[in-house]
Amino acid sequence: MTLSACSVPAPRRSDPAPNPAPGMPISTARRALLMQILAHPDDDLYFMNPDTRRALDAGAPLVCVYLTAGEADGLNKIPGRPRPAPDKAAYSSARHQGLRQAYATLLGLDKFTPWEISVAQLADGHRAEVNTLGAGGRRVELVFVNTAMHTTRHRLGLPSLWHDRRLTLRTVVAEGSPLDRPGTYTYDGLVDVLVGLLERNRPTVVHTLDPDPDVQHSTEAVRRQDSEQPGYSDHADHTAAACFAWAAMIRWVARSTRDGGQVPGFAVTSFRGYYNRHWPKNLPTAVLAEKAAHLVPYGGSPGWDCGNRSGCGDYNVGGERPLTNRKGWVRSTRHRYPGDRTVVTAGPGGRLDAYAVVGLRLVRWRETEPAGGVWGPPVDLGGGPLAPALGSATAGDGTLLLFGLRFAALRGHGSDNEREIVLLEQTAPGGGFLAWRGLGNPSPGRDDGRRIGVPVAVTAPDGRIHLFVRNAGKGVSTRVREADRTWGEWRDMGGGEVQDGLSAVVDRAGRVHVHAAGHHAVHHWTQEAPGSELTARTQIGAGPVPGDAPAGLPAADGSVYLFYRAQARAVTTAVRDGVASDLAGFDGYGELAAAGPTLLGRTAEGLLQVLTGARLSRRSQGPVALDGATLRLGDDGRPVVVGLGSDALPFAWRP
Repeated sequence: MTLSACSVPAPRRSDPAPNPAPGMPISTARRALLMQILAHPDDDLYFMNPDTRRALDAGAPLVCVYLTAGEADGLNKIPGRPRPAPDKAAYSSARHQGLRQAYATLLGLDKFTPWEISVAQLADGHRAEVNTLGAGGRRVELVFVNTAMHTTRHRLGLPSLWHDRRLTLRTVVAEGSPLDRPGTYTYDGLVDVLVGLLERNRPTVVHTLDPDPDVQHSTEAVRRQDSEQPGYSDHADHTAAACFAWAAMIRWVARSTRDGGQVPGFAVTSFRGYYNRHWPKNLPTAVLAEKAAHLVPYGGSPGWDCGNRSGCGDYNVGGERPLTNRKGWVRSTRHRYPGDRTVVTAGPGGRLDAYAVVGLRLVRWRETEPAGGVWGPPVDLGGGPLAPALGSATAGDGTLLLFGLRFAALRGHGSDNEREIVLLEQTAPGGGFLAWRGLGNPSPGRDDGRRIGVPVAVTAPDGRIHLFVRNAGKGVSTRVREADRTWGEWRDMGGGEVQDGLSAVVDRAGRVHVHAAGHHAVHHWTQEAPGSELTARTQIGAGPVPGDAPAGLPAADGSVYLFYRAQARAVTTAVRDGVASDLAGFDGYGELAAAGPTLLGRTAEGLLQVLTGARLSRRSQGPVALDGATLRLGDDGRPVVVGLGSDALPFAWRP
């Protein structure tokens, strides 16, 4: 339900603009803590696991913030029984109980373990129900903001609040909640509450949903059946919740750094939502079984004695239904910004430099001694607010170019919501950096420009730097920097639809190759000859359907090896010269990286592993590695893996 705030809209709050200038102090004193900002109860279980479980198992405290009550039409339907009477307060309460059951199980406790239930005082006088449970030094906190949920019946919810500053949005009080009355939220009120929760908990990792879902042209009947918003492959609440989360993080950084304060030290991972319905599934059997098992206690059963009179879970998704649902959301976990989270280069004296996005800004660390694995203090290079994945290339003269995807505008209230590709370039090899430069957007149009992917770049032997970005049409666009440092215009390379997570390599003949995972096969773009334009080739028919992005590796004979995880398979597929084979001994899930003779990936348990020839090594110590770790070969040919841990600090692993 929505109410008009007043006949004349309140004035918009004027937030300080994000400052891209470098040199701000960065917080370094922190402990690992994961905060998830979600639209509905169960978004974390469907879209963010197994990442959530990996962090929780490693001991990181977890705070989950649910922006809507998830009350939908109030029908907690029991399969095989008559349709119940609608009861939104009871359905919201039953979904809260399902979450308590699921997270108690994730903590290794009985699913009916009692929780501490209280009321939290939030910013601007707002209040929320908070459920807390700890065990063995681990802790989960569930914060229920409980705004009204958006539905297809034109009821206004989070999307309306994001777009229209004239609205206030009422909350739903779940049955049995210690809250005694509903509240109301404005746009600024909700952002301020999220900023307050970020400041109170100071997370080192923030999980969000997808702020910019793909364009998806479904029929009206299919769209309604799939609960997707018009034109886009996700629920409207998911998109609005993600936009509110990003707006809150941007405001948090701006407030923290005001008057010389420190940049808060956190990393971000955003997850695709209903997107999973439209692409091959990427979780192998063992990982899927583990993920789906945690939805069983959430779905619950009307026969359970859970102690909650409103219901013992979300009966609509109980039992085996997550696995039998034709939409298949549970069968994939995909990051909105796949690719390298860290860029690693050779620094002075044989030490490594590592670059990553922390606090939405680009940060550099340097090893204190060669191969020591100990990092000096962070240096802020500015540029924010940036998405977490980076592209990089080294020019012919040795200067480093770093590429990012910047949230150029994200203001809500129907105001500008724009993205751009940005560049930070060294002045000289090993030197300082020029000012940040915008490279525009390959997808024209105010709305389509939000749907682009992360930048990937490679340097050709002729000195040209090729930049690639997945565009809003789900194809690939390129922009090329000539040897004289002038940039050409964006050009669509043609070809079919692909997922983000592009692989760009140069073969021994000097030709640039781009590979990406399509709906049915790996897609390929390359040059007729070095220096010519890249054009789309036929899809690579060898090998099974890819579930995740491929990794390319130039071979000595001039061909390009491809490695990828196939749809719903743990085994690694290797393709060379049109012949596909299984790579024994390197099973797992997720994206792969390749350098020289070495492959980097994850085991089924989420551990990093590298394979060099017949030698397999696994990383079993240190903080949980976030996605996007980088593989690099040292001067001695030995691999080093550099990434960010769940404490948002870099690690170096030398197998």
